[in-house]
Amino acid sequence: MVRPGPRGRLPAQAASKESSLTLERGLALLQAVADAESDAPSISELAAAIGASRAAVYRLLVPLQSRGLVRREGSKVRLGLGVLRLASNVLPQLRLAAQPALRGLAEQVGATAHLTVADGSEAQAVAVVEPSWTAYHVAYRVGSRHPVHRGAAGKAIGLSAEGRQWVVSTGELQPGAFGVAAPVRGVPGLRASVGVVALEKLDGEAVGPRVLLAAQEVAEALR
Repeated sequence: MVRPGPRGRLPAQAASKESSLTLERGLALLQAVADAESDAPSISELAAAIGASRAAVYRLLVPLQSRGLVRREGSKVRLGLGVLRLASNVLPQLRLAAQPALRGLAEQVGATAHLTVADGSEAQAVAVVEPSWTAYHVAYRVGSRHPVHRGAAGKAIGLSAEGRQWVVSTGELQPGAFGVAAPVRGVPGLRASVGVVALEKLDGEAVGPRVLLAAQEVAEALR
């Protein structure tokens, strides 16, 4: 039993635990709103999803609404534009964290290195580093998109942990281009890969381990 401190205040440890629980429930509530696949969830549905009372959900919504992360439409709750503002800051942070590993990979292999993330059914290049010493190399634009099931970068994202460690592709996205990519693992919520692309054939057995190591370095930088 926790006894109140002076003037009815809870001890610091108990107050900290209560704050952590509130934060955890608030994040769970935001996740439940985001996970709704069709119509916006109701207060009752959110209460059931996070295992809390309707009254608790109402209380948790207040700070989320004040920051624009959710908005109420009667008894329904939707994501707010504040989520977009947060999301807009994610890609620059990804690029910054991935830059050292991509630079090292590009210089070692002599090919354009990239970090690619899954966005629904598409794969998007969010960071690209070109080698400094080659006579020519592939120009790969940040923001380029392609189906997630095509090309080494897309296919690597879907690799299972028990299967292959990297993917090699030839001419799937651009005629005459060769790619090698490995998945970025261990970063919650991120489906991504690190890879290289070149106009000359790449030896998968030689390049694959380097790409895999770079993917691991990116994962470490993001944790």
